[in-house]
Amino acid sequence: MTRVPVLEDLGDVSGKRVLVRTDFNVPMEGPDDARVISDDFRIRAALPTIEWLTSRGAHVVCASHLGRPKGAPEAKYSMEPIRRRLAELAPGVELLENLRFNPGEESNSPEFVAFLVKGIDLYVNDAFGAAHRAHASIVGPPRTLPSAAGRLLEKEVEVMGLLRDNPKRPFVAVLGGAKVSDKLGVIEALLQVVDALVIGGGMCFTFLAALGYPVGASICELDQIATCRRLLDAGKPIYLPEDLVGLDANGIFATFGQRLPEGAKGLDIGPGSAAAFSDVIMDARTVFWNGPMGMFEDDRFAAGTRTVAEAMAATKAFTVVGGGDSAAALAQFRLDDEVDHVSTGGGASLELLELGDLPGLAALRGAPNVK
Repeated sequence: MTRVPVLEDLGDVSGKRVLVRTDFNVPMEGPDDARVISDDFRIRAALPTIEWLTSRGAHVVCASHLGRPKGAPEAKYSMEPIRRRLAELAPGVELLENLRFNPGEESNSPEFVAFLVKGIDLYVNDAFGAAHRAHASIVGPPRTLPSAAGRLLEKEVEVMGLLRDNPKRPFVAVLGGAKVSDKLGVIEALLQVVDALVIGGGMCFTFLAALGYPVGASICELDQIATCRRLLDAGKPIYLPEDLVGLDANGIFATFGQRLPEGAKGLDIGPGSAAAFSDVIMDARTVFWNGPMGMFEDDRFAAGTRTVAEAMAATKAFTVVGGGDSAAALAQFRLDDEVDHVSTGGGASLELLELGDLPGLAALRGAPNVK
């Protein structure tokens, strides 16, 4: 991947006002007018960049989105709880109101970009989770301001570049989640670089259907069966579940083989599949995991995801977890400190692996300080 400018490329930052695009889209709980942060990981993850700038005399102005407001202020998406926490962790750092309160953020309006950069000398993007969006705060400031990637974004690009360009082998990708169609592009891209692919989650049923197995009432994309058949014939090993756990036609917990009876619904990989998938992970030297193996939020269907998470923690391979539900599962099982890298952006990590670039990265490479 082409290099992006980093903090050192900004030169002397003393006395400069620096707009830092952060990803403070943190989980919140409580009533709309009194919400509190339930996990401040994303705020703490931005501190190395903020502290690098402030320790060198810069004045930092952070900007982030929170949730999905429809281009207008909503009390439950106010940045005030985050502003209070940021003041505790990094006193003196400003935080703008939710960027998505202005419709110009998502439409990349020149007027909103002009508002964001007014009185600003430098720009830093440290929001990997939003770098795949061509939004005003991501692609606008680098058009006119000297710009750089923050430490978090720099690390994400380094790790994803390693996976794409120079992984230690065998390189195994473990994919879960509900739909093949959501991850078709990344499956195609990964098959070009991995030595084996492991498929669990809801998407496994479309692959099983492509092999001719009945899948009962399980989630299955009929319009993707031919695509799955083509992928299975592509020449790379693709591991699918040999047993499944779910509910029978009467809604009673049951274990199945690869053939599901009529009315039965698969909701997790079975114990044999979990053991087999773990063996593949343990034999690898690089593993990328994105997507749970089942409906892990329900304890009855968490065992498959837990076993894969434990294998990720136990292997000596270089392990990368691609954000989203996989990161949530790791945290739920208290294994998030046991892997080499947990991405802060699920969609962004998949898009970077698939395409090799993101709008936010391309914008940084086009900044006026990049020669």
